[in-house]
Amino acid sequence: MQSLTDCYTLSNGVKIPCVGFGTWKAPDGDTAIAAVEEALRVGYRHIDTAAAYRNEGSVGEAIRRSGIPREELFITTKLHNTCHGYEQTHAAFKESMERLGLEYLDLYLIHWPNPISVRDHWQEANAGTWKAFEELYADGKIRALGVSNFLPHHLDALLETAKVMPMVNQIRLCPGETQPAASAYCAQRNILLEAYSPLGSGEIFHVPEMAVFAEKYHKSVAQICLRWCLDRGYLPLPKSVTASRIAENAEIFDFTLDPADIQTIAAMTDCCGPSRDPDSIPF
Repeated sequence: MQSLTDCYTLSNGVKIPCVGFGTWKAPDGDTAIAAVEEALRVGYRHIDTAAAYRNEGSVGEAIRRSGIPREELFITTKLHNTCHGYEQTHAAFKESMERLGLEYLDLYLIHWPNPISVRDHWQEANAGTWKAFEELYADGKIRALGVSNFLPHHLDALLETAKVMPMVNQIRLCPGETQPAASAYCAQRNILLEAYSPLGSGEIFHVPEMAVFAEKYHKSVAQICLRWCLDRGYLPLPKSVTASRIAENAEIFDFTLDPADIQTIAAMTDCCGPSRDPDSIPF
């Protein structure tokens, strides 16, 4: 990967830019609009949001203000946890598209596999949701479909009724958190891994070893993390609302990490804390 617009190829042949701009915790309104506008100005062409982030409208506004042709952008959003099931998914998709102001979506994800609202029948609810996803895909309303926070047993359950294999699994991947079981499962099935919270929600900046790597490569800690993601074959989704950091996070294509350093960073156990258990999340 040599630039923000270089792409991975999903299992259906759709191209997805190798770095996405994350918008989790970007406050709706002027802050989110400005952040996405700046990301697009810097050169990001892949924007990731979710119904649960409550900023889809701001993302859509920034896209319109940018003037960038729609076909040059890759836009992802995610189904809200309260909307699992066939009919609910169709309604939720329509609402997300209205907020975004888009005619089609590049990637739609089930945000969490086992939210509290369907905990006693999550398999059935996901099956209904995926049926709706497949219909939206067949109708050309979404170009690719996938999941987020799914572990192997969640994917096994989904594939009992799915006709289309998920193309993406967006999970928490950062130094010290490589989710080996989920990663291996997806690699075997050509499911692209997207890395959310690639900086460990900021925890990585408190890890002394990362400062050593930053000095070695003459890069920031954030840049080391994002390059590590690419070198591991992940698609990172860095988020910032600070213009200088948005730009800095894009400057990761003029170096690569030594294989031994990639392994050392991966083995830094628990340095960014554990991931949430998707079967016990309280939302």
